[in-house]
Amino acid sequence: MSETQNPHVTKPASAKFVYDFTEGNRDLKDLLGGKGANLAEMTNLGLPVPPGFTITTEACKVYLESGEEPAALRAEVSHHLDALEQQMGKKLGQADNPLLVSVRSGAKFSMPGMMDTVLNIGLSDASVGGLAQQAGSERFAWDSYRRLIQMFGKTVLDVDGDLFEEALEEAKKAKGVTVDVDLDAGDLKTLVEQFKGIVAKETGRDFPQDPREQMDLAVRAVFDSWNTDRAKLYRRQERIPGDLGTAVNVCSMVFGNLGPDSGTGVAFTRDPASGHQGVYGDYLQNAQGEDVVAGIRNTVPLADLERIDKASYDQLMQIMETLETHYKDLCDIEFTIERGKLWMLQTRVGKRTAGAAFRIATQLVDQGLIDEAEALQRVNGAQLAQLMFPRFDLGAKADTIGRGIAASPGAAVGKAVFDSYTAVKWSRSGEKVILIRRETNPDDLNGMIAAEGILTSRGGKTSHAAVVARGMGKTCVCGAEELEVDTKRRRMTTQDGVVVEEGDTVSIDGSTGKVYVGEVPVVPSPVVEYFEGRMHAGADDADELVKAVHRIMAYADRVRRLRVRANADNAEDAARARRFGAQGIGLCRTEHMFLGERREMVERLILADTDADRDAALEQLLPLQKADFIELFESMDGLPVTVRLLDPPLHEFLPDITELSVRVALAEARKDANENDLRLLQAVHKLHEQNPMLGLRGVRLGLVIPGLFAMQVRAIAEAAAERKEAKGDPRAEIMIPLVGTVQELEIVRDEAEQVIAEVEKAHGVSLKLTLGTMIELPRAALTAGQIAESADFFSFGTNDLTQTVWGFSRDDVEASFFTAYLEKGIFGVSPFETIDKDGVGSLVRNAAAAGRATRPDLKLGVCGEHGGDPESVHFFHEAGLDYVSCSPFRIPVARLEAGRAAAEAKGSDSR
Repeated sequence: MSETQNPHVTKPASAKFVYDFTEGNRDLKDLLGGKGANLAEMTNLGLPVPPGFTITTEACKVYLESGEEPAALRAEVSHHLDALEQQMGKKLGQADNPLLVSVRSGAKFSMPGMMDTVLNIGLSDASVGGLAQQAGSERFAWDSYRRLIQMFGKTVLDVDGDLFEEALEEAKKAKGVTVDVDLDAGDLKTLVEQFKGIVAKETGRDFPQDPREQMDLAVRAVFDSWNTDRAKLYRRQERIPGDLGTAVNVCSMVFGNLGPDSGTGVAFTRDPASGHQGVYGDYLQNAQGEDVVAGIRNTVPLADLERIDKASYDQLMQIMETLETHYKDLCDIEFTIERGKLWMLQTRVGKRTAGAAFRIATQLVDQGLIDEAEALQRVNGAQLAQLMFPRFDLGAKADTIGRGIAASPGAAVGKAVFDSYTAVKWSRSGEKVILIRRETNPDDLNGMIAAEGILTSRGGKTSHAAVVARGMGKTCVCGAEELEVDTKRRRMTTQDGVVVEEGDTVSIDGSTGKVYVGEVPVVPSPVVEYFEGRMHAGADDADELVKAVHRIMAYADRVRRLRVRANADNAEDAARARRFGAQGIGLCRTEHMFLGERREMVERLILADTDADRDAALEQLLPLQKADFIELFESMDGLPVTVRLLDPPLHEFLPDITELSVRVALAEARKDANENDLRLLQAVHKLHEQNPMLGLRGVRLGLVIPGLFAMQVRAIAEAAAERKEAKGDPRAEIMIPLVGTVQELEIVRDEAEQVIAEVEKAHGVSLKLTLGTMIELPRAALTAGQIAESADFFSFGTNDLTQTVWGFSRDDVEASFFTAYLEKGIFGVSPFETIDKDGVGSLVRNAAAAGRATRPDLKLGVCGEHGGDPESVHFFHEAGLDYVSCSPFRIPVARLEAGRAAAEAKGSDSR
């Protein structure tokens, strides 16, 4: 999805750009963003939400298109601000009784930490005294003021945030304290003056004292943050469209930094790492919300709140139960306690790990909150793929150097790096890295994407590192307090004095929180063992996760329409694919059978000067090919096996032209040239092509080299006949590659049918072999109606079709310029990874329709790697294909997504 903004964003003058929290609901996420819609929903539920209003995503779109807010926006904001002031009994910026507000981003899809927030807006030199009197705490007022200048300076005025941090650290150092809560009112007052000086020096202007100017500039900053580099990068990573824009939420401030009877926290209705029910979250006394998310001070577990403030704890537990029942899902909640009064600041359906997603989905079914169809929609193929990754061998010898919070599971091994720049640089050089930080912030996103895993010494399950890592499926361990991280010296030190330097190998276990020095061996995932039949999901001691996966997969298999086959070239791969649930083979590449010891036989075939020599070479290959197919038909007995006849250029089976030329030249110089080498070089020169992928390959080989395809068809037919004589059930399908015109297919089909008839007569059996073709050229797709006259089936070869539609050589372009295309937003994702629906997909749709118009019973499948891509599987379901085929390890993912596509389509039809 391109990041380019929609050039046609227009709104009538009467459009409504601002909604009070009482006016919205959770179904208005497109307009109010996720945060605004959910604040409105909680308000409707009667929960304690501070009053406020939301500026819509439509206002943001107008601003991003024109560079100016909509003309009506200022008046609408003023109207809602007046209403808010009346409701609160305070005025924004009033000296003796100031109203303070927060300005927070809120896009339709959660983008944690990627866009901007400013708290305490409305404070100024004139009103800070009034806030102190209002709260009865001078320290609180000056702490709030320094926070405003720091956040506003960095976010709105683009001042380097390190300048504020350094001044804060110096103030603590001068006071002889280590945490900011130990600074008194006088210290903070001095710090405010320093912060204002930093703003003036860095921007050439004073910190704005007009509270409305503060608010308006903050709103603009939130709009602008939609197009920051980190926000664009996150959207590309998560495949979020770039033209949605963000809403802005203006909310009356409630304060968690009023003393020990106040605080702020983040809670989950279930553990986002495991899915288990219980009390999960973090709480920080005498703090504002950003302190928790940033991980600058270590929190206490949410369960400790029961001891600290039991009344607020009990009320929070009730609210969490209300929200989970209402949303019927894991909820992620932000709250503040202001002097014993609980306030809800946000809720959203929480990000969770892959394992938690499967567990929670089945738990909610058991609780009667959702049905199986909805449970299937709550998980996806990418999550299932994560669960199939290996995990650490707990029985292996490993040197544990620390332990933190298990924030996002997985087994990650790599070289230690201490900044995002190095993580990206080393990763691009092929190194696997672990990003180690005290705590991460949104500027670390590049490094987090590049790393195998993330390790922090601060923060908890709700810190920036944990939330973003879970969303990306990255292994993460947070809050490993016993590890001292020194980013300047690029090292990490344990309590026992062990030093990990940059470049040293470390291993982190996101399931246990353990950190190891060196590389820890891995073992197969229990989910893979389940798919391979080595773990029975119904056993009493079966892994809880395996049971959840089994239940959801069973439902997906019941409802899916698309069948799932495997790309497999030998009996071993075929057997594995069948264990993984394959319903046949959709692509057997026979060229893989010509490698190894058989390469010399192919050379003799190519070098044959006479018909007799060529026939002899083919006769030598025939029994070997037949043996291959017998093994394959045994492994897939009773299921279809699509065999693609030889496809690649023949010169791929010959020596490299440069190496052979050098060898011959050296031999000639020594006057001992080998006659065979000379003939081989002549053949290589003759077959050499400037662009072999568009040259003599596929069906063209079968037409140019007499007997080649006939030999392969005979091997298939004889193998099928022998299997049938052995009481087996072979179901072979013969596929002719790279057809561009029906005449090519007709010629090969006539020859193949003649060979099959001969084999049937010789063995006295009826084989019922089908013949079809790959649709991998644009011309084949455009003339599919004609080609269907001679084809029993089509299999879309979307790898080659993508290359020929785009004019891309996959082996070259992915390494040369795809990175730039992704960064510039030309691609949201590589067209070789997920099918290009508008271009390649259009040809697939049209070819499928034209083929079935000619032959209604035409079987349609896909055998490119797109067959195992989750998003592409949904497209193939919509396009009406009968099956997808993919590599064996992607079969479970394809099965799951085929079920999700069917359930989604059924849900759409019912609506």
